[in-house]
Amino acid sequence: MTGRPPRPSGPARPGRKAKHDAPAPKAEAKTPAATPRRARGAPKKPPPEAPPSPADPAALTAELLAWYDRHARALPWRVGPAERAQGVRPDPYRVWLSEIMLQQTTVPHAAPYFLRFTETWPTVSDLAAAPDDAVMAAWAGLGYYARARNLLACARAVARDHGGVFPDTEAGLRALPGIGPYTAAAVAAIAHDRPAAVMDGNVERVMARLHAVETPLPEVKPVLHALAARLTPEDRPGDHAQAVMDLGATICAPRSPACGLCPWRDPCAGRAAGIAETLPRKTPKAAKPLRRGVVFVAVNASGAVLLEHRPDRGLLGGTLGLPGDDWDRRGGGEGETPRSDATLAGLAPIKADWRKISAQARHVFTHFQLVLDIMVATTGEESRPAHGAFVPHARAQADRIPTVMRKALLLGLDALGIED
Repeated sequence: MTGRPPRPSGPARPGRKAKHDAPAPKAEAKTPAATPRRARGAPKKPPPEAPPSPADPAALTAELLAWYDRHARALPWRVGPAERAQGVRPDPYRVWLSEIMLQQTTVPHAAPYFLRFTETWPTVSDLAAAPDDAVMAAWAGLGYYARARNLLACARAVARDHGGVFPDTEAGLRALPGIGPYTAAAVAAIAHDRPAAVMDGNVERVMARLHAVETPLPEVKPVLHALAARLTPEDRPGDHAQAVMDLGATICAPRSPACGLCPWRDPCAGRAAGIAETLPRKTPKAAKPLRRGVVFVAVNASGAVLLEHRPDRGLLGGTLGLPGDDWDRRGGGEGETPRSDATLAGLAPIKADWRKISAQARHVFTHFQLVLDIMVATTGEESRPAHGAFVPHARAQADRIPTVMRKALLLGLDALGIED
């Protein structure tokens, strides 16, 4: 933990008027994960072949776009089909910002953040000039905080190297920090009408069902991408990309798809075979390991709470949070010997009469589950922590810190009887 004191940031201004509802794509990596090497001389496994389309691609696209023209969702970052037909072009900044926010995040959760960001920083150049602390505080609660750091790095690269204008090709977009294949395709297609295949969980599901592809994820991803690319038209590719995502979010849902309302119900091979709802198949995931840790909720006589900035790199990097142990860097969990209250208190950054409360903060990260013990104490005005600083209005700080820290803070304040 670093001793840099937190800097106060003002409340976000109210938003203006308020993509995909099913699970959004995972945060992107700039390079693919390493795969085990084949033994020398071992035959290379051929990739699965893409099945033929169940109907003429041009006819499928026409049916889908006709449906989208009538049923497109109204989303705060979207230029609808009627507006696009009148020549209104999407703002690449708003498209990019929405795509970053929607990684691993649902539409209802992301929309208020999008509105606050675009009200506070209306252009990519405004965001590029924003202080790191202000952006991290505004991001608090969206999770996957590397996205916020990459967001700033990308905005600054666009402002510095491209005059505040996003590149209009997939290759140019992928050269920017934090932009991988999915986001590059989405911005190229939606903002610039490039014929790029945009792949999120909704699109994968629609492609798997339309073509009755039974090979499980993630092995089948290249096949599903090829199928989506085959259907992507030269005309209105941005509307087409959003139409497939809307179809997956509203009709071709993971459970109980509304096949009777689908524009592709007749050519759908999965529906014809009676297996649509079972697709796409997925390789079972291993259970997430458990980690345990401790955080400290200290409130002084003025009602200020002790907070500190986490290191810029690592889990929750660069965010404001509660002091704690090194739970983010160590293993331990089910088989770990419980630590005594005295041992936990010895890890605190300030001397006080610490006590452990019965409630625990629980949170699920991408690769593990976390259970945090919570130690609470009240301190005098003269108390000086070894690191961090006391920040006024303890409860108000809950909105400035990550979700797992917010859970722990509110539980600790309740245990201390702190109302404001």
